[in-house]
Amino acid sequence: MKLEKIIEDIRKRSLSLAVVGCGYVGLPTAALFADSGFHVVAIDIKPEAVEAVNSGVSPINEPGLNELVSRNVQVGRLKATLSSEALSQADAVILSVQTPIYRNKKPNLSFLMKALECIGRNLKKGMIVVISSTLPPRTMIEKIKQKLELLSSLRAEADFYLAYVPERIAPGKALKEFVESPRLTGGIGPNSTKIAAELFRTVCKKVIETDATTAEIAKLAENTFRDVNIAFANQLALICEQHGVDVKNVIELSNTHPRVNIHTPGSGVGGPCLPKDPHLLIYKARLENRNIIETARKINEHMPEHIIKLTLKALKEAGRKANGSKITVLGTAYKADIDDSRNSPSKTVIQKLIIQGAKVKTYDPHSNETFGAEKAGALEEAVKGVDCIIIMTDHTELKNLNLKKIKKLMDNKPVIVDGRRIINPSEAKKLGFSYYSIGLGKLD
Repeated sequence: MKLEKIIEDIRKRSLSLAVVGCGYVGLPTAALFADSGFHVVAIDIKPEAVEAVNSGVSPINEPGLNELVSRNVQVGRLKATLSSEALSQADAVILSVQTPIYRNKKPNLSFLMKALECIGRNLKKGMIVVISSTLPPRTMIEKIKQKLELLSSLRAEADFYLAYVPERIAPGKALKEFVESPRLTGGIGPNSTKIAAELFRTVCKKVIETDATTAEIAKLAENTFRDVNIAFANQLALICEQHGVDVKNVIELSNTHPRVNIHTPGSGVGGPCLPKDPHLLIYKARLENRNIIETARKINEHMPEHIIKLTLKALKEAGRKANGSKITVLGTAYKADIDDSRNSPSKTVIQKLIIQGAKVKTYDPHSNETFGAEKAGALEEAVKGVDCIIIMTDHTELKNLNLKKIKKLMDNKPVIVDGRRIINPSEAKKLGFSYYSIGLGKLD
């Protein structure tokens, strides 16, 4: 099919589109393209997800997504299926499956490769294949292109079009960021880049054209930069604790410099991207000097352990040990105001305190995850009679805690360990709490 004809069909929304994966990225992708006027089939291996979508319900808790799914299912532009046979009817396919890492920090591309098997068997001339899953550098050229060509006996760029278009969305803001964040589009050749860019311009306000390998590295660099910056903030917090100053004040003062923007330290880095993407970036990289990226990962992975250390220190000061202490962890989601608990730092804190004999409860107004602790249905229930509160997630609902009321509900010599710096230290001390936090330590 000629390039001009494909571009014309994209602009007319006459191409049929398949999206492989109904997860946090795939379903918003499918729903937004459907809302733009395309007929979209979402393919997933989970029967409950497919059933939910076909009922007009989003299986994912994302603001605005349920309404978007419902509207497009009702008008017939969006449907879901378990069958990969739908790929044979598609003119374009967007692949968005997980690319996790193994315990040894190497990339696990098994989900990606399995999905590519299905695409390759259904590939036809003129088809557009877009990969949105996060990839190690050169995966598009060295693995995906070769696999699709081998399975289909077609040539990328000549017979079909292949591009890498990484996602740039965050849970809680997925739809807004999908549309408004500049979208990188990297083809394995100029024609693939041009066609993929045209496709995503139907939904995204700004599309930036590049090549596949550059797009792969740029995507990983974005999240790795954030991870390294957070690691610096966390290490700065540990230094400030040792010197008896408040890292919050230090960062505020440092950031008055026009070329400085230090991130906020905290109890750890979670989610599906930041704990993983730095490892994908350095995979197979030959680094002659010390690896700042790997060091940053180790610092951020250590922060939940530091929270445990602060907790044990605070309990000891109150005359208690972990064994038998009643502890409530506020927040199991990996960040504020979402229900996503993937790679949450709370997991390490909760499970290790339980191993040490603590009686741990959790309260999270958004997430149902407990990581093995007892779940409290309300804040009052969560704090009643406990010895210590550990704040792990800075949900909006937790930023204005009534400390006076909480103190009355807690046991004698109440302890607060603030992993997100959402409580005023002076107020906590005046009310009689033993207060510890990241970057402050014990308040004298």
